[in-house]
Amino acid sequence: MSLSRRALLAATGAAGATGAAGTLGAAAPSAATGRPGQFRVRTGFDRLAADGYALLAGQKVGVVTNPTGVTSDVRHIVDVMHADDRVNLVAVFGPEHGFRGTAQAGGSQGRYDDPATGLPVYDTYLKSGQPLADIFTASGVDTILFDIQDAGARFYTYIWTLYDCMVAAVLAGKRLVVLDRPNPVTGRAALGPVLDKKFATFVGREPIAQAHGMTVCELARLFNGEFLSRPVALETVKMSGWRRGDFFDRTGLPWVPPSPNMPTPDTALVYSGTCLFEGTNLSEGRGTTRPFELLGAEGIDRRWAQTANAAGLPGVRFREAYFAPTFSKFQGKTIGGVQLHVHDRDAYDPVRTGIALLITAKRSWSGFAWRADHWIDKLTGNTRVRTMINAGAGTDEVVGAWRSDLAAFDSVRREYLLYR
Repeated sequence: MSLSRRALLAATGAAGATGAAGTLGAAAPSAATGRPGQFRVRTGFDRLAADGYALLAGQKVGVVTNPTGVTSDVRHIVDVMHADDRVNLVAVFGPEHGFRGTAQAGGSQGRYDDPATGLPVYDTYLKSGQPLADIFTASGVDTILFDIQDAGARFYTYIWTLYDCMVAAVLAGKRLVVLDRPNPVTGRAALGPVLDKKFATFVGREPIAQAHGMTVCELARLFNGEFLSRPVALETVKMSGWRRGDFFDRTGLPWVPPSPNMPTPDTALVYSGTCLFEGTNLSEGRGTTRPFELLGAEGIDRRWAQTANAAGLPGVRFREAYFAPTFSKFQGKTIGGVQLHVHDRDAYDPVRTGIALLITAKRSWSGFAWRADHWIDKLTGNTRVRTMINAGAGTDEVVGAWRSDLAAFDSVRREYLLYR
């Protein structure tokens, strides 16, 4: 991307202009008390509705959303728009887990008519390029609206649903409007390794950091400016009242699980690190009430918790834990492991913690193994993490290996930020 185009995108976003890469709503954030539950944020959808849906006037609209697409009083945006004569809503596009959220990980709901509204619901999960563009064309929409809560991690697939929709919208000649929601784990910093394009999959299409530190609208601007061969006609609708250092409980917004194994904001806090255990033979806590906070396997005892605590990781402690997953790895078996307890989330580094837990698990449990398909390489975006841990590297050495790549990504990332 040329410097002139970057400057143009930054200028339109900062000014709150609308257009090919415009942003609605550059109002200054409201004051915050700093106490959880008292800092009120208005989402992109709430601001779009308050503006009388002016961005959607005269358009046939299709919306990409899931159960997180709710107003601040927890009405679903599809139900709200369908009942409003100012919006011509003609289609819904369901991502992984489906529009109403009935499917588990790796599943979707297929094509059906929504019983509540009668609207056609199209399945977009794992569809990209021309096949997805064909769905947009067949739906008859002019504008595609995107509104899904993210979890802040590169391998959380909704951001790649957004990316795929952007690419397909270009092919289909459609306009895309992205509505912003908070990054639940703040937008203070990017953390972790940056994806190598050789490892691009649906858990990482492009070279961004493992914990990207951006909102969905900021990511849309980044994708449009850096990765799309042709930019989409993009509009973004900012939040008001959100600041980069805000965790989700400071927003005043309701938390709706964006996927079945993301039940609380606490899950999101650890997810960008502990999801790495999907790439191992240990349980990442799926099938428990604390997914990604509980980790374990048959044969693990208190030594792992002792070793992990001895590592002195900031902001977190580890409790010896025993649990029996109701599905996924070790279904119905009682296994041993650890539970993460984050006591200082400002000091906590989820990616560093995830790496340290991989290293201590491997050193304290002889049964440790990577998944045979090397899924860990897809999650980390490279082979270095796996090969360095196999070679006996410590946490500092592994984390240091991605420092220069992360700094390069962060310098680009900063050009697309919309909030202070």
